[in-house]
Amino acid sequence: MKNKNFLRKLLLCITFLFFYFPILYMLVFSFNSSRSLTSFDGFSVQWYEKMFSDRNMLEAIYYTLVIAILATVISTIVGTLTAIGLSKSKKILREMVIQVNDLPILNPEIVTAVGLMLFYVSLHIQKGFMTLLFAHIAFCIPYVILSIMPKLRGLDANLAEAAMDLGATPLQALRKVIVPQIMPGIVSGALIAFTMSFDDFIISYFVTGNGVKNISTLVWTMSKRINPSINALSTIIVVIITITLLLVNILPVLKEKAEKKHSKFSKYTIRIIMVVLALGISGGLFVLNKSAKTMDPQIAIEKYGSNVLKVFNWGEYIDPEVNAAFEREYGVKVIYDTFDSNELMYTKLQGGEAYDVLVPSDYMIERLIKEDRLQPLDKAVVKNLSQVNEAIKGLPFDPENTYSAPYFWGSVGLVYNKEHIAIEDLMAQGFNILHDERLKGNIYFYDSERDAFMIALKALGYSMNTENEDEFIEAYDWLVQLNTTMDIEIVTDEVIDAMINGNKDIAVVYSGDAAYILSENEEMGYFIPQTGTNLWSDAMVIPKNAENPKLANEYINFILEYEQSMKNSLYVGYASSNAEVLDVLSGENGEFEGNEAYLPRIGNVRDEIFAYNEKTKKWMSDLWTKVKIAK
Repeated sequence: MKNKNFLRKLLLCITFLFFYFPILYMLVFSFNSSRSLTSFDGFSVQWYEKMFSDRNMLEAIYYTLVIAILATVISTIVGTLTAIGLSKSKKILREMVIQVNDLPILNPEIVTAVGLMLFYVSLHIQKGFMTLLFAHIAFCIPYVILSIMPKLRGLDANLAEAAMDLGATPLQALRKVIVPQIMPGIVSGALIAFTMSFDDFIISYFVTGNGVKNISTLVWTMSKRINPSINALSTIIVVIITITLLLVNILPVLKEKAEKKHSKFSKYTIRIIMVVLALGISGGLFVLNKSAKTMDPQIAIEKYGSNVLKVFNWGEYIDPEVNAAFEREYGVKVIYDTFDSNELMYTKLQGGEAYDVLVPSDYMIERLIKEDRLQPLDKAVVKNLSQVNEAIKGLPFDPENTYSAPYFWGSVGLVYNKEHIAIEDLMAQGFNILHDERLKGNIYFYDSERDAFMIALKALGYSMNTENEDEFIEAYDWLVQLNTTMDIEIVTDEVIDAMINGNKDIAVVYSGDAAYILSENEEMGYFIPQTGTNLWSDAMVIPKNAENPKLANEYINFILEYEQSMKNSLYVGYASSNAEVLDVLSGENGEFEGNEAYLPRIGNVRDEIFAYNEKTKKWMSDLWTKVKIAK
């Protein structure tokens, strides 16, 4: 019996460890002195300091809490009244409404998200705080109704009538008889509503705008690059939730004891909680106001017609100090939204979003130009175009840089362990080394349909912009063989930390990420085959529907100047478009001196830039899905 009890306790401990180890792991690494998410290099609170100095994070926390609280309160009231009303309705009507109520719960979130986005677009409603709040209320109400209905079914239908027979008004019968009886269902519904609102990402991503972000959308964009501030933020959330759960479980016990002693504990406790919440929200507003610009916005309004600039860029793709410096110098507010793919950015634009500055990739810029969605740069303002490296000027999609100002550029190549892979083998095989049996089980392959087919087509000696369907099928077979015989691991940005720690011998990596890997692990090298690669470019453009094009041109010019380009390149790790910055950082005593991944390769005629092609885009999308499921 003792052995059985011991085994039960051991199994329970293992189960708890399995579920909570990731949380403990995150908590420990939130105090790591380095950026690594796998190697603990010493105790530090620097990531907490960075988190509390990051206005985007503070705003995300504030908006998350405010929207979650408002959505919970409103959806609980509406859901409760609706459920009570349905309980008194005819059966046919009640069943019909319940079926409709269940639809949002059963419906895939992405469908609900796109539907809400299109609804707002059709009504020409500008997305922001209110659209996000209404969306959260809409998807929380069904959960409240679902939680309360079972309690109402078990309730005596004559209770309300009995209360009114004894002199109660209908409102008193509802408030003092019905509601107390179904209170457990109301509380459960409210807790579910708060959790759903606090956690939601997919719906929030499609219905928000104007710089309003919640924690989930912020963390999603931050996770594209190594940012340990995520660990600090997540740790604080876990601690707050833990304290809340402890209070929820301890307070009823204390209340019961206090009532036995005829104490006023319950009243005072509620007051204390309300004061703490008020102080928390007020503190959040104070911090946000302190972090905001202090200059008179009227100057910017008179000069540019507005004191607000809306920027849409990749996640973790700018030094936050750059936007802060622009705000200080020009007396404006920068609303900075982020995306994680060109396609999602395009979807937002189709949904009616208006931004002043976008930072898409080469092929997407080509598409936007063809669709007449961009306006020319004002080169009388964007004078710092003269500082851009000549190698990244006049690219095929915009030969005169009429519409685009280069931001970052780089290549796609192979990060490899120099101790395990000989450079001679890489030079002899190129991308075909990924089929080398000696590397089986030791390969990270980046989850990008475009770059996957680029690698396969280059390995086969074809152009990555080919329109030949037979060549695409051959490339598909090459990728299927890779996935089925080499035991590759298809990853995204987790490859950065994994290669820093030498988890595998070779990985397909973007050059900026490779530069960071090489700076952290000297055993790693970077190689680009002579058969060519994707020489990509991201650039700043101004959409035709931009509300503040004058300020947008000033912003683009500001980003291109030496000081801001230096900050950005050091922060992000990608090759700067500013020629002087590129020379300084890659030159003697520069941050990336001797780092073969930082400086893009120039002069190889087989290196290409992706051209936009709707037909080949569909081929790649469909075939890459088949590649990933082939085993």
